[in-house]
Amino acid sequence: MNTSLKVQVTNVCKSFENNLVLQNINLDVNEGEIFGLLGPSGAGKTTLVKMIAGINNADSGTIRVLDVLMPNLSLLKKVGFMAQSDALYGELTALENLDFFAAIYGLRGSIRKARIDSVMDLVKLTENLRKPVSQYSGGMKRRLSLAISLLHEPEILILDEPTVGIDPVLRQSVWNELKRLSENGTTIIVTTHVMDEAEKCERLALLQDGHIIATGSPEELKEKTNASSIEEVFLQYGGADV
Repeated sequence: MNTSLKVQVTNVCKSFENNLVLQNINLDVNEGEIFGLLGPSGAGKTTLVKMIAGINNADSGTIRVLDVLMPNLSLLKKVGFMAQSDALYGELTALENLDFFAAIYGLRGSIRKARIDSVMDLVKLTENLRKPVSQYSGGMKRRLSLAISLLHEPEILILDEPTVGIDPVLRQSVWNELKRLSENGTTIIVTTHVMDEAEKCERLALLQDGHIIATGSPEELKEKTNASSIEEVFLQYGGADV
């Protein structure tokens, strides 16, 4: 793997109970890139990012992250993952949740406090730091999950539909932060079915029925299909044989 290539997925297939979810997936993600996985529910996006994060195994094919064959526990401190369903402890406060994950990532003392303050300010939850998570709304839980994924400043950030349930103003600030992170070298993989978010990615893979049906930058994909929007691109490719 060359030094700028941070994620490499090669001929990956995955089935659940004889249901083929992903078939012959190939993609590369470069350092500092915001790479989007775009597709409808059931296309295989969540399954793919869970395998990249090392949570699930592929049935066949290989996944390498930072030139390490996945899954591998040694990458825990270098990968941030925000799941589609919030993995939070409801009986604990937000601060206690953050402290728990900070300890896992090896953050201590003043560095831990500074990172907690920083990520909670980003997601606009500072005033709710000591509130039990059970009292959070759904959107607040999504924001806390995002804060946790950013806590240890990972080299690879994997976000599964991170802005679902978040208001438009905060959604824009989240994307501004993702752009800043990528400019500083963080490699970001984000799943979405929101077309305007797909436009913000540097490159996209379009997924449908477990296949990648197209890859490229938003502009490349629009130019190739003579389309005016990513939604139109997807409709054109989605109607083709795969």
